[in-house]
Amino acid sequence: MQTSFSEYEYASKKRLTRRDRFLAEIETMTPWSELVAAIAGHYPKGEGRGRPPIGLERMLRMYIAQNCFGLSDEGIEDAIYDSQAIRRFVGIDLGRETAPDATTLLKFRRLLEDKQLTETIFTTINAHLAAKGLFLRRGTVVDATIIEAPPSTKNAKGERDPDMHQAKKGNEWHFGMKAHIGVDAESGLVHTVIGTAANVADVTQAQDLLHGDEEHAFGDAGYQGVDKREENIGVPVTWHVAMRPGKRRALAGHGWEQKLEWVEQIKASIRAKVEHPFHVVKNLFRHRKTRYRGLAKNTAQLHTLFGMANLVLARRLILNFDTRGASAA
Repeated sequence: MQTSFSEYEYASKKRLTRRDRFLAEIETMTPWSELVAAIAGHYPKGEGRGRPPIGLERMLRMYIAQNCFGLSDEGIEDAIYDSQAIRRFVGIDLGRETAPDATTLLKFRRLLEDKQLTETIFTTINAHLAAKGLFLRRGTVVDATIIEAPPSTKNAKGERDPDMHQAKKGNEWHFGMKAHIGVDAESGLVHTVIGTAANVADVTQAQDLLHGDEEHAFGDAGYQGVDKREENIGVPVTWHVAMRPGKRRALAGHGWEQKLEWVEQIKASIRAKVEHPFHVVKNLFRHRKTRYRGLAKNTAQLHTLFGMANLVLARRLILNFDTRGASAA
């Protein structure tokens, strides 16, 4: 296909923006052919009368760009018209065609939700990364974060989202849901995602966050007593749970208590890896509040978000590995 003038002008510019670099990373790391193959069986074939459907890979790219930039359906449609970088990523030349509209993306997103295909996206990405040796599966770090939901009752039913609940963190109350994740203790990549209301205790989801092959599991003080819960009795996993803050502050700092503090520091250094996916989702992807109504839709989106977060983190792991290899050489 002949390159349009605008495409040529954009390609010849000297400076790459942060958005250009970010989309180039996503382009390189995403297993497009594997994702398309995993979803293709559920996507309309365009047989018979009527307008043929837009290409699956193009809709998938638009959906991923939407999640990576924290945009609404209308927001990503506008962004395609506003940003040459996003147009190039999605694969649209406005000189020859129009961008898929917000309604088309809405239907695609509902297809993904109804068929549980966001979980398929998540598992396909993880299988791709596992094939590269990035999941070691000997240990798991578990944690959860609260994602706020709109508390407004200005809607058709005049009520807040019934799937969301209040929870107290520190001295503040939060209304929304929790994203519970299980993370590979070596690579920091997410292997399990569970969405619940915000008032669900972290420890109740701990067993479901394990993949079953690990020997060790790590959690913060909110998981105290996890090994004594009925569902965990007899499970061949050694739990390493943080000491409660008050008890840790009371340590004298000498003798055996100094050794306990040293152990706590080691456990904390391992648990720190669970914060990296949360950072990517909340800060890089700007997903600090739920976008949809209902737990099922928001949990479906979390699978896509953490799948893409794994690609971002895996890219950094590979770059760090290459840098260390070059330094050793």
